[in-house]
Amino acid sequence: MKTIAIANQKGGCGKTTTAVSLAAAFAKSGAKTLLIDLDSQGHSTIGFGLDPEEMDLTIQDVLLNAQVGIADVTRTTMLNGLDLVPANALLAGCQWDLTSIGTLAEQLGALEDRYDVCLIDCPPSFGTLTLNALFACDGVLVPVQVHYYAMEGLKQLFETINAVRSRSESHQVRVLGILLTFVEGNTLLSKEVQQQMREYFGDLVLGTVVHKSVRLAEAPSAGEPIFAYAPRSRAAQEYAAVAREVAQRWTPAEQVGTSAQEMAQPQTPGSEPAAVRLGSGQE
Repeated sequence: MKTIAIANQKGGCGKTTTAVSLAAAFAKSGAKTLLIDLDSQGHSTIGFGLDPEEMDLTIQDVLLNAQVGIADVTRTTMLNGLDLVPANALLAGCQWDLTSIGTLAEQLGALEDRYDVCLIDCPPSFGTLTLNALFACDGVLVPVQVHYYAMEGLKQLFETINAVRSRSESHQVRVLGILLTFVEGNTLLSKEVQQQMREYFGDLVLGTVVHKSVRLAEAPSAGEPIFAYAPRSRAAQEYAAVAREVAQRWTPAEQVGTSAQEMAQPQTPGSEPAAVRLGSGQE
C-alpha cells in the first residue's frame, strides 16, 4: 500500500479538494483506495455527503483508543473501491491527548494488504496530527495556490519532513511533488507565479496543474467528489492526470536522499523518478 499525505500549513490552497479528488481518481482507475480525514473541520467527510457530527466513531477514536482500529470506523462511499475514515470537530482536542507520532503508522500497518493506496487529508498546521501523517506516509503531495504568497510555509513543511526523516532510518518520507492549484490560465499574474515556482523548484512541481473551476467549487455542497458530480469536466480530467503523474513519481524510499535543504533548491531537469504501478507490489 502506498500512503500519500496531502499537506500544507497554509489554508485555502485546495488541500481537501485535492485529497478528495485524487482519492476518487485513484479509485476510478481501479486502485483500492482509502481516504483518511485528519482535519477536525471534517471537510473530506462532507465531500462524500456525510455529516461529521453524526459520526459515532471517527479517526479520533482510532488515535486515542487502542481498542478501536481503522477498519472499525471506515465507511464506504458512492464510488466503488473508495473507502473513507471520517473526522469531526472532536479531533481538534486530539492534538493535546495524542502523545505519539507513530500511532497512525501502527494502525495503517494492519491494512497493508487491503488497499493499494491511502491518502491522508492533513490539517492546516504542523501539530501532532500532521506529524502522525508524515510518519505514516511514504510521500507528501503539496497543493499550492498560485499567488505571490505561495511559498509561504513551504520551507517549514520541508524542514518538518526532513526532521521526520532524521528520526527514523527505516522511514524515509519524501516530497512527491508540488501541485499548483486555482490556476487562472489567462492572467499574467498566474503565468508569472507558475514560472517562478518552476524556476525555483524545478521538476518538483508537477507538470499537471488544476485550474480554478466552478464545478470543483460546487462539488462539496453536493456531497460528491468531482468524478461523481461532473465526471466530464475539465477538473475531473486534470485530477485524473494528477493521479497518473503522482503514480509515475514513486521510487523506493531507501533510494531517496532528498533533504529539506535540497528540496528548497532548483531541481536538476530530467531527474523525474522511475514509474511504478500502484498496487503492483513492485518498485
